[in-house]
Amino acid sequence: MKNNVTALRPQAQYRNPELAEFAALRLDAYYRDRVQNTWAGGHIMRGRLPGPDALQLCSNDYLALSRHPRILEAMVDSIRRDGNGLLMSGIFVHGACPHTDFEQNLADFMQAESGVLCQSGYAANTGLIQVIAGEGIPVYADMMAHMSLWEGIKCAGARPITVFHNEVEHLERQILRHGPGVVVVDSIYSTTGSLAPLRKIVEICEAQGCILVADESHSLGTHGPNGEGLVVELGLAERVHFRTASLAKAFAGRAGFVTCSRRFAEYFKSESNPAIFSSTLLPHDIHGLAATLGVIRQEGWRRERLQENAAYLRHELDALGYNLNGSACQIVSLESGTEQATIVLRDALESRGIFGAIFCAPATPKSRALMRFSVHAGLGRAELERLVAVCREIRDEVGLASWGSTRRKQRVRNAPAVDARREAVAA
Repeated sequence: MKNNVTALRPQAQYRNPELAEFAALRLDAYYRDRVQNTWAGGHIMRGRLPGPDALQLCSNDYLALSRHPRILEAMVDSIRRDGNGLLMSGIFVHGACPHTDFEQNLADFMQAESGVLCQSGYAANTGLIQVIAGEGIPVYADMMAHMSLWEGIKCAGARPITVFHNEVEHLERQILRHGPGVVVVDSIYSTTGSLAPLRKIVEICEAQGCILVADESHSLGTHGPNGEGLVVELGLAERVHFRTASLAKAFAGRAGFVTCSRRFAEYFKSESNPAIFSSTLLPHDIHGLAATLGVIRQEGWRRERLQENAAYLRHELDALGYNLNGSACQIVSLESGTEQATIVLRDALESRGIFGAIFCAPATPKSRALMRFSVHAGLGRAELERLVAVCREIRDEVGLASWGSTRRKQRVRNAPAVDARREAVAA
C-alpha cells in the first residue's frame, strides 16, 4: 500500500531530553501499532497536497463566509483600532463593551435569556459539564456525542453512562436504572450528519427530572428560520436547559458559546475552569463574529443553497449504493470501515482531486473510520456533479460492496421484504 507522508519542512538538528519510560512506551506504541502496522509507515491524515483545481470538502464553513468582505472589513478595522486589546481572563470582562454586547445579541438570536462566550466549542462543553455535574452524578451521553462532552464528564468527576446512538428507549431505560442526571447530545452529529430526536429526548428529560445539554455546533447558522439552530427550529428553546456551540463552523470564527440564564452566566464565568484560566477572545474576533451574525440574519439564501446542495449530494450518493448512516444535513460521510480501507478511499479520491476529512479513532470506533464531506453554500452544481462522478467511478476500486456499512444498508433494505414474506407465510 503506497502511503507516503508529505514532509512539512526541513527538520532542525536539535535534541530533546529522553522521555521517562512510561511516556516513551506510549510513544513507541503509537509509531508501532498505528503508523507502521496500520498505516504502512505513512499517516492516514496526510495524503496528497491539493492542487489548484482540487475540490476541498473538509472545511466547516457551511455558509461560505470565511471571505465575506463585510466580516473581513470589521476584523481589519478592529485590528487597526484596538490591536489585540487587553490580554486577560474573561472573568474580568464586565459592563457594556463589544464582548458583552455580542454575548447578549447572540443569546437573543438563539432565543435564550443570556449566554457566555468561550474560547472554543471544546471549552464551552468541558466547562459547562464541569459546573453542572459533580462527583458521582450520572451523565447520559449518546455514544456519538462530541469528545469535548465526554471530557467534561471526566472534569466533573461525574459518572458517564453511554446511550446507544439516537435510541430514546435506551436513554429512558438508563435513566430509570441510574436516576436523574444530565443528558448530553449533539443536535447534529459531526461524524455522520444524523439529527438527534430532540422532541422525544426533551419529553424524557422533563418526565425524569434531567438536565438537557444540546450541542448545536453543526446546526447554529444552518438550521432554524434565520439560522438560530435546530432547537429553535423545533420550538424547543424554552425546554432545553443549555445549548452549546462552536463558532468555528457556520460562523467561520474562533469561539464557543453557552446559552443559559443570566444568573447561571455569572456562575459559569466564576466557576468554569476554561473561563477562568484562559485568555478571553481578541477584539477582532468579537467584531468579526458580530458582523457574521448580521450576515447570517440577512443572507438567508446561503442556508437555502446549503440545503439544496446537501439534499442533492445525499440523494445521488445514496443512489450509488453508499450508506450515509442517516445523514439529514450538510455532513455527508462515506464509512469505509477499517483505517486501511479508508486510506484506499482517500487515495482514490485525492488522485482525482477530491479532498474530504478523514475521521478515525478516537473520533470513531476503530472499525468505522470514514471520509466526511462538508457541503457548503459556495458549491456550484458542476462541482457537486464532479464529486458524484468520482464517487461513481471509484466504487470497485475502493471495494464499496465489501464495506461493513454497505452490508448494513443492504440488510435494512431487505428487511421489509423479509417481513412481508414472513407475514404472507403466517397468513
